[in-house]
Amino acid sequence: MQTYHYVLASQKFLLEEEPFEEVLKERTRHYHETEKEIDFWQVKQPAFLEAPEMAEVKAKCPQPSVAVISTNPQFITWLKLRLEYVLTGQFQAPSASIPDPLASQGS
Repeated sequence: MQTYHYVLASQKFLLEEEPFEEVLKERTRHYHETEKEIDFWQVKQPAFLEAPEMAEVKAKCPQPSVAVISTNPQFITWLKLRLEYVLTGQFQAPSASIPDPLASQGS
């Protein structure tokens, strides 16, 4: 199992009200320049929220939601400080109740 860290927000906030696309483009460019492998993914309506143990988190986030999932906890902390009005946390997957969050991302 892999530990994934996430930033979670409403799609309206993250994709319409914040210049978030620019943040991800800049981070991607930085990773390519430093020859670092991409370790973050943007996921609309993340499946991990459907797990019973995530019900409380899902209830706190306006729907539809979007998450940035990463294996890098420092990146998620940086996003939290940059965005402010988001939820953060972590989960392990794949598990009995949470599928691999990247299975449908074409990673």
